[in-house]
Amino acid sequence: MNKFWIMVAHTYLNKLKTKSFIITTIITALILYGISNITTIIDMFDNSEQTKEFTVIDQSEGYYDQFEANLAASGFPLTIETSDKEEKELEKSVLAGELDGIIVLTNDANQLPQATVKTSSITDSQVFTQVEQVLQQTKLEIGREKLGLQTNDLDQLFTPVEVQKVALEDNAKTEEELNQARGLVYVLLFVIYFSVIFYASMIATEVATEKSSRVMEILISSVSPVKQMFAKLIGIGLLSITQMLVILIVGYASIQAKIDDLSAMTGGMFGFSDIPTSTFIYAGIYFLLGYFLFATLAAFLGSLVSRIEDVQQLISPMIFIIVGAFMIAMFGLTNPEAPFITVTSYIPFFTPMIMFLRVGMLNIPFWEIALSIAILLGSIIVLAVFGARVYKGGVLIYGKSSSFKDLKRALMLSKNK
Repeated sequence: MNKFWIMVAHTYLNKLKTKSFIITTIITALILYGISNITTIIDMFDNSEQTKEFTVIDQSEGYYDQFEANLAASGFPLTIETSDKEEKELEKSVLAGELDGIIVLTNDANQLPQATVKTSSITDSQVFTQVEQVLQQTKLEIGREKLGLQTNDLDQLFTPVEVQKVALEDNAKTEEELNQARGLVYVLLFVIYFSVIFYASMIATEVATEKSSRVMEILISSVSPVKQMFAKLIGIGLLSITQMLVILIVGYASIQAKIDDLSAMTGGMFGFSDIPTSTFIYAGIYFLLGYFLFATLAAFLGSLVSRIEDVQQLISPMIFIIVGAFMIAMFGLTNPEAPFITVTSYIPFFTPMIMFLRVGMLNIPFWEIALSIAILLGSIIVLAVFGARVYKGGVLIYGKSSSFKDLKRALMLSKNK
C-alpha cells in the first residue's frame, strides 16, 4: 500500500509541476477573469460614446424637426444638421473623414418617414440601430397624429402583456429560483464537460506515454498494473480538484463585487442567492463520479496503445459519448421534465450531467437521486474490475495498435500473468 500512495504522489506532483498544467491553469483563470470583467475591458477600448456628426438631407414632408427632437431626447451620441450641399459632395466629405455620415429622410408609400443612412462602411451597427430607433419613434408619433389617437391610447396598445406564472406542485421552485438554478447548472455542466474530456484524455495519454518510453516494463516489476491504474486515477483526480479550486477561487473573487450587476443583466440567472447548499453538494458528487467513470474507461483504453499518436483515435468514442451527454443536457435546460431527459438521466455515461441537471432544476424525490448515484457507483465498480483486467494485460501489448480487438488480447494476457 505504501508503494501505491508513492505512485499517487508521484503522478500528482509530476503533473502539478509541468509547464502545460501551470500555463493551462493561468490562461483559464485569466480568461475567466476577463469574461467576468468584460464590460470594464470593453469600456477601456470603447469609443462608442464619442459623438458622431451626421448631415441630414430632408426629402420628406417636414419630418426633420420631429426627428431631430426625438434624437435629442434619446441621448444617443449623434448630432445632426441640415445642409444645402449636394448629396455627392457630402459623400465625398464622408469618404474624406470630414463627416461621419449622411441621413436621407424620405417618405414611404404611406407617406410615413423612412431613411437611408450612408457611412464610409457599415461595420458600426450601433449607429444604424440608433437611427432606426429614433426613426421608429418618429413614425409612431406621426402615425398616431394621422389616426387621431391620443398618446395614452398608443402607450396602452404597446404595453407588454403580463402572464402570471403559478406552479401548483408542492415545493415547486419560483421563477427566480428556477432562473438561478438554470444559471448554476449551465456553468457546472461546462465545468463537468471540459474537465472530464481534459483529465480523462490526460490519463490515457499518460499511460500511452509510459508504454512508448518502456517505463511501464520497469514499473510493473515493482508495482502491479492494477495499482498503477488506480494510482493514476487518484493522482490526476487530485490534480483536477487542485486546478478546479484555483479557477473557482479566481472566478469567485473576480465576480464577487459585480454579482448584483451580473444577476440583474441575466434576469437573476447568476444570482445564486436562493440556491440550496445541497445543489452544490450534488454538483461535487456528480463531478467526482463522472470523473472516475470516464477516467477508468480512459485508463484501460490508453493501456491498449503503445504510441501517443493512437490515443485520440481510441478514446474518440468516449469523447462522442461525453459530447452527446452535454448536448442532451443543453436541450434539457429548457425542458428538464421531458421524458427523454428522465430516461437518459439513468444511463450511466449520461447520468453525471443529466441527473445533475434534473437535481438542480427540479424537486425530484430523493430515491431517484440515490438510485442514480447507486447506478454510477455500480458502473464504476464494474468498469474498474473489467478495466483493471484489461489494463493488466494491455500494458504488455506493444506495436502498432489502436483497435478494440486488442481488448480480447489484453484479457488473455491478464489471465496468463
